[in-house]
Amino acid sequence: MIKIRRYKESDWPAVWDIIRPVFRSGETYAYPIDITEGEAPQVWINKPVMTYVGENQNGEILGTYYLKPNQPGRGSHICNCGYIVSVAARGNGIATRMCEHSQGEAIDYGFQAMQFNLVVSTNEGAVRLWQKMGFSVIGTIPKGFNHPHHGLVDAFIMYKELVGKPSTT
Repeated sequence: MIKIRRYKESDWPAVWDIIRPVFRSGETYAYPIDITEGEAPQVWINKPVMTYVGENQNGEILGTYYLKPNQPGRGSHICNCGYIVSVAARGNGIATRMCEHSQGEAIDYGFQAMQFNLVVSTNEGAVRLWQKMGFSVIGTIPKGFNHPHHGLVDAFIMYKELVGKPSTT
């Protein structure tokens, strides 16, 4: 079972070990592939409203996500999240659990909806999971992501209205 809790500063080495290979691969996030360890906390820790980690019963961090307003001001009622699970822990339901948790947290923070701005179309597992979690593709950005192996690929905008506590569909 995974326990999800708020990030604390001492978690950074484990979080960096999880997010670094994903950023370096350039396959799912638009961050620079050469983002430094000094720059990464700005986007994953400092800018979001809150960052969380998911850990196993031994306290090993297996995944992380952030929660932030999708836009400032008049668009701040809709939130945005980013999720990353460690390579070794993938396929164990951790992303599902973090997405469920994030929806509950978003509701608690007063957000009315959640939007993912750039879901890479080749990230089929994520697209399937977000749809299972009740998100809809509300737009396609043609050739919106420059994938390192596939070249220019479409990116999806995915959206879900948050009502009550989260549930899967």
